[in-house]
Amino acid sequence: MPVKFSNMGTLYIVATPIGNLQDITLRALETLEKADYIACEDTRVSKNLIKHYFKENEQNMLEKLFSYYEENELQKIPQVINLLLNGKNVALISDAGTPTISDPGFKLVRECIKIGIKVVPIPGPSSVIAALVTSGLPTDRFTFLGFLPQKKGHRLKILEKTWEVQKILNSTVIVFESPHKIITTLREIRQVFGNIDITVSRELTKIHEEIKCETIDNVIESSKNHNIKGEITILFNLK
Repeated sequence: MPVKFSNMGTLYIVATPIGNLQDITLRALETLEKADYIACEDTRVSKNLIKHYFKENEQNMLEKLFSYYEENELQKIPQVINLLLNGKNVALISDAGTPTISDPGFKLVRECIKIGIKVVPIPGPSSVIAALVTSGLPTDRFTFLGFLPQKKGHRLKILEKTWEVQKILNSTVIVFESPHKIITTLREIRQVFGNIDITVSRELTKIHEEIKCETIDNVIESSKNHNIKGEITILFNLK
């Protein structure tokens, strides 16, 4: 179906590839092309996407881009709202995957809802779902914790509370982590949950995609002497 914009501005939440550039929907491409502006997390990353898909209209597409990231979000929200109130359609994208999932954007969506601006999802890739469906863990319910807090005490407290809840809820727990903190986080999960089986997904959809389903101790041991790179998703379940 063609994308139809109303006379009033609409905010489109557009999912983009998490790695493999072929993982984008026709609707997403059409929305980006028809939008008046594209709010993106990092213009350098988004330029690569534009150059790959809009070669015939590259310059015009690049002129639509403007940065919208965590550090400038509060300053940018009024500007974006003003564009929308003046009948301009804005597409929000992140560096990878579905915007607002552990990325900036939910505050903008919340403001749009408050003042009656239409918000439309353009669904597509999500590292959370991609990791879940390839984990072999239960998919009927899951608890997404995003990135754990920086402070060790806060991280452990969240893990301890999660353990208590999981005894009742029994959902698959999903955590994001960066390469330089992965071993520390795995040790803390082990401290709370024991040496359980976990799934660690890394660089999903990319050339060096890796999915490990092992005990925490085995994952830690195999990771010690490796220069781990890329985005990492940890998944586990009590049963």
